[in-house]
Amino acid sequence: MPHHESRYLAEGPRVGIRPFTYEDGAEFTARVRESRQLHRPWLFPPDSTGAYTAYAGRLIEDPTKAGFLVCEKVREKQEAGAIAGFININNIVEGGFQCGTLGYGAFAHAAGRGLMREGLDLVVGYAFGPMRLHRLEINVQPRNAASIALARTCGFRLEGFSPNMIFIDGAWRDHERWAITVEKWAGRRA
Repeated sequence: MPHHESRYLAEGPRVGIRPFTYEDGAEFTARVRESRQLHRPWLFPPDSTGAYTAYAGRLIEDPTKAGFLVCEKVREKQEAGAIAGFININNIVEGGFQCGTLGYGAFAHAAGRGLMREGLDLVVGYAFGPMRLHRLEINVQPRNAASIALARTCGFRLEGFSPNMIFIDGAWRDHERWAITVEKWAGRRA
């Protein structure tokens, strides 16, 4: 059987992660529209071609951001399948910090199947490996139980509470701050 080079930056048994491309716009925006009820009121990803192009452009071109699509693997060939969700690292600071802030969202067809947990583990490993980051943070609204459960399951620890932290859907929203360092992540894997 011939060997096919993977399209993924990292891969697990069921998903692989890869960078955003402009060509992903049609599938991404269709998945966003299908997932509107799942995302609201926590998340408002781009749901039109123009909004996606601007969004993806920032993730592709801005060195302080990195965007990853979590894709289901096609079992026979281990090639990229449907986009299950997305995970972005924003506010990447180098130097003495080596830190970034994560944001993520699952799409409705993939919710509750463990695909985002696998994808988040892959992104954290990639961030602490090739990206050479030391710390990752997640800011989550306190009532977003699914997002908090994902952070906790992947080894992030609750570090604090910030009132009126992020402007979302017309208001400043409270957030819990969750974080993990490369040392804690490595300890979980040992």
